[in-house]
Amino acid sequence: MLNFERKGNGKEVLVLLHGFMENLSVWKDMEPYLSEDFSLLKIDLPGHGQSDILADTHTMEMMAEEVKNVVDQHHLEKIHLLGHSMGGYVSLAFAERYPENLKSLTLFFSSYLADDDEKKEQRIKSYRIIKDAFSHYAKAGIPNLFNPNEKDILEGKIETALETALSTNPLGALACVKGMVERTDKKHIMDSLESKILVLAGKHDQAVKTEAVIKGLPDRTNIKSYVVDCGHNGHWEKPAICAQIINTELLHNLPKKLVL
Repeated sequence: MLNFERKGNGKEVLVLLHGFMENLSVWKDMEPYLSEDFSLLKIDLPGHGQSDILADTHTMEMMAEEVKNVVDQHHLEKIHLLGHSMGGYVSLAFAERYPENLKSLTLFFSSYLADDDEKKEQRIKSYRIIKDAFSHYAKAGIPNLFNPNEKDILEGKIETALETALSTNPLGALACVKGMVERTDKKHIMDSLESKILVLAGKHDQAVKTEAVIKGLPDRTNIKSYVVDCGHNGHWEKPAICAQIINTELLHNLPKKLVL
């Protein structure tokens, strides 16, 4: 069973899935701004935080199954599911298998698009450095995930993100990179999921192709998208703004058929 924390007594359950080289602690800055109507279920994905490494390769589908086990353990039939970056990929795999369990799906600085060949090659080339020089890998990559125009005021957040990354088991990180290489395009989820879909993207995100993600969204009444003036880490860079969008869209604009 994955490590998790439950917080709050709200009627609406919001499950939070962190990104690559993160853990459930990353939601700390955003939590105070989230509505008290939410009950938060924060989960450490496999190989991250206090959750065990489960396989040589952590596919998005396998991790989604583990998330489903936690959801079932809490006897939750309908949830709001939010995933940051890699957590978004896991959320899409969950939505593909268990659409009936979702009140809403939020892609939080993530993408439904598959990696292009160049991105896959970059991930494959990172295997060795993750195994042999994980500290260097984290220190080289983490600062680039933040808005380059605000690195001076984000210095403390960048340090927190780096500390979080360095606390990750390198073999757990490697298993997830291998899984991300295998992930497939999930555009059909955007086209077919009946639940509310919320997409938050970063104007200066170097990890996600924001323009392509927003442009490729189908024109459906259940989909809302926002581009925030930040990098890849809205939960650290703009926590109050991101939380307000989540509160507004997930609690007040749900189609009547989705309100239980």
